[in-house]
Amino acid sequence: MCLAGQAPAAPSNAAQAVAMVHAGLDWLATADPTTLTTAEQAGCLRGLEQAQAKHTAARSQVLSAFDAQCGYEDDGYGSARTWLKWQTRMTGGAAAGALGWARRLAAHRVVRDALAGGEVSESWARQFCEWTDLLPEDHRDGADATLLGAAAGGADLRDLAGLAEEMRRRCAQPDTDGDDGFAGRWVRLDTTFRGAGKLDGNLTPQCAAALQTVLDTLGKRRGPEDLRTKGQRLHDALDDACRRLVGSGCLPERAGQPAQIVLHMDLDRLRGLPGAPEAEAAWAGAATAGPGEDCDAAIVPVVTGRVDPDVLDRLAAALLQGTPAAPGVPDRPATTSPATSGQDGTGSARQARAERAARRMILADAADLLSGPGGLAGYLRTRLLPGTVASVSLPLDVGAVTETIPVHLRRAVAVRDRHCRFPGCDQPVAACQPHHIIPRAQGGPTCLTNLLLLCAFHHLIAVHRWGWGITLHPDGTVTATSPDGDKTLHSHGPPPAAAA
Repeated sequence: MCLAGQAPAAPSNAAQAVAMVHAGLDWLATADPTTLTTAEQAGCLRGLEQAQAKHTAARSQVLSAFDAQCGYEDDGYGSARTWLKWQTRMTGGAAAGALGWARRLAAHRVVRDALAGGEVSESWARQFCEWTDLLPEDHRDGADATLLGAAAGGADLRDLAGLAEEMRRRCAQPDTDGDDGFAGRWVRLDTTFRGAGKLDGNLTPQCAAALQTVLDTLGKRRGPEDLRTKGQRLHDALDDACRRLVGSGCLPERAGQPAQIVLHMDLDRLRGLPGAPEAEAAWAGAATAGPGEDCDAAIVPVVTGRVDPDVLDRLAAALLQGTPAAPGVPDRPATTSPATSGQDGTGSARQARAERAARRMILADAADLLSGPGGLAGYLRTRLLPGTVASVSLPLDVGAVTETIPVHLRRAVAVRDRHCRFPGCDQPVAACQPHHIIPRAQGGPTCLTNLLLLCAFHHLIAVHRWGWGITLHPDGTVTATSPDGDKTLHSHGPPPAAAA
């Protein structure tokens, strides 16, 4: 234990250093701040900001080394960003920001040292780097040192901005290529809860001017009834501009193609529809689209189903006994003839084997019964659902091995998985490929239960080159196992510990 005013002993390794960081933060997070004097509270706030600066410098150094050594590959990831998202539960934007700091401080060693010493805040350090990035590379260290020195002398951010502009004017080479920040352009669209998005970026002056013109033109109030806020109007203007571009026929390949709405319903819902009006109401509720989206859209019906174990047992028992399997009627106990019974219980074993064989036989023909143009699902859908929804029949599943995955089965896999299923990866369907869990070369069938979506990296590299194993569980969760079996990743959290 340290005495008052005595500095704590330095850690002897990385794990001890991290433990000391946690210990200090745990104390501050659980302490009652109202028991501190205002001077102590102010000291804590100043110290925490210094600690944040040091944290950024330390994390950037470790992350740079981790990235350079491709440490993320040990856990089955293709980049440090995806590793950070899954292993540290960062958002995509936060992971990109951490990597941005690592790259930024690698190019600004003077700022990195100042951060590590707690001499400058994280936000000011970032601003200094953005200013001096506009200078020739051989002037950056000197410019960073000048800005840090002025900040230590008491200059405020406005004065520092003027100093940075003066250095840029004196040191920057004449602009002969008309760059205007072209090399630093970027846009990022992050998809958040329920498909909502967050747009961020750094636009060139030309792009900013063009976008401003579009927003000003389409974002005006449309009348006294238009009660939208300015932010809402600008959002709607951007949405309107994108829709106009899509409908203009100017986009390559997909130009002029209408929106596609996937109608996803289970067989139970389909069987419960008494007629067309109710079917249309269910169709409107099942289609995941905004109001009016279905006016000029391609409707893709997908009917799904599941095995009801009670019905399966009743059918198997009825098949063995040669009696009708009436719904709602309790199963009769299976009878065993004297010829099949014995003192050693072999009759029960034979009965169990026969029941298993009956279940397999029923399941083998279930897809043919429920799917296809002449199947039950197709019959109900074409009879009960209106217009375009009834035009194309899609099977619930296909069990036959084929050389290529049929289009309808690819669509069913996409509807079920929605993104790459490797734990921690959220690449969208467009970036994914269907993967045979049991390879076709080993007799794996081309059926829904043997397929799942993997992005190109996890499919072609992690699985087929590095040898990671993928397991799709009956509850829809996925487990990935490293080639040596030492690491197991889950697409779900571990079960809670049982109460003692």
